[in-house]
Amino acid sequence: MSEYMTFGEIMLRLKSPGHERLFQSPHLEATFGGGESNVAVSLANYGLDAGFITALPNNDIGDACLRRLRSLDVNTNHVIRNGDRMGVYFLEAGANQRSSKVVYDRSHTSIAECALGDLDWGHVFSGCKWFHITGITPALSQSAADLSIEGCRFAFENGITVSCDFNFRSKLWKYGKVASEVMSDLVQYVHLGIANEEDCQKSLGISVDVDVTQGQLDTAKYERLTAKVLEAYPQMSTIAITLRESHNANRNGWSACLRGSDGFAVSKHYELTDIVDRVGGGDSFAAGLIAGMHYFDDNKTALEFAVAASCLKHSISGDFNLVSKDEVLNLMGGDGSGRVQR
Repeated sequence: MSEYMTFGEIMLRLKSPGHERLFQSPHLEATFGGGESNVAVSLANYGLDAGFITALPNNDIGDACLRRLRSLDVNTNHVIRNGDRMGVYFLEAGANQRSSKVVYDRSHTSIAECALGDLDWGHVFSGCKWFHITGITPALSQSAADLSIEGCRFAFENGITVSCDFNFRSKLWKYGKVASEVMSDLVQYVHLGIANEEDCQKSLGISVDVDVTQGQLDTAKYERLTAKVLEAYPQMSTIAITLRESHNANRNGWSACLRGSDGFAVSKHYELTDIVDRVGGGDSFAAGLIAGMHYFDDNKTALEFAVAASCLKHSISGDFNLVSKDEVLNLMGGDGSGRVQR
């Protein structure tokens, strides 16, 4: 059993080499990734007892995925082996003014076809103290949404801290429900909410006239937005929002803000240039915040740990943030020179 559990879909990630267009050359780089699995990997990297719950087909691809997670010290004892296929996503990395593109192939996957009763939450949560999920999983299918809400409710009612990254994915909500219709039910069981610039608007229907397309962010608006979220969901103790200033595909400004019982805080700002891979950046922030709340006594320090962790993720190819706690602490301490360590 693990103290920190995450639940969601892990996919086969197929990426064109470098910054090539998809199928510009007859090659694709094959790795694995997905929101909640990315969080589990980071938590394990930081020395926490992390487990991942999902469903995978009982075939060679599913076996390879499990081997990869286990090699990164993630507990996979509660993975269900069922269904015929694993989700796939194709990634084309953008450059300069050309945006990155994601194409999903994740209909009728193992986890999308899971149903209520497929998981014994009492057994899954034995010894667990933290449960993490995202808004991606309930977007997959009605049954995945039902299972997501059931898991959050069980954890909440049994004294387990629940965190949720609201993650809005417009390409996934295809089964007749809009995101706010489902997420409003799920979020009532969440203690820690995590979002980017538009997730509160699209997933919860809460906004303060924030325009995410202009590249410049007004933190005063997010101070009001976080207050509105906590007012709408009084059981939620903390809400954090990542603040990305997207100048182009290679250069972003990166920071975050947080509102909790000790008030509103804004993190240090990082200028990200020559981005290697921004996919998984939000997941690395979520994991950093969870770990930060474990290791530190105040929300502001936890926030700084999360932002530094996600800053480093932008230098690493693949979904997983393969950095250690010490590397994050070094960046927090001001060592961002990139000098060779000898």
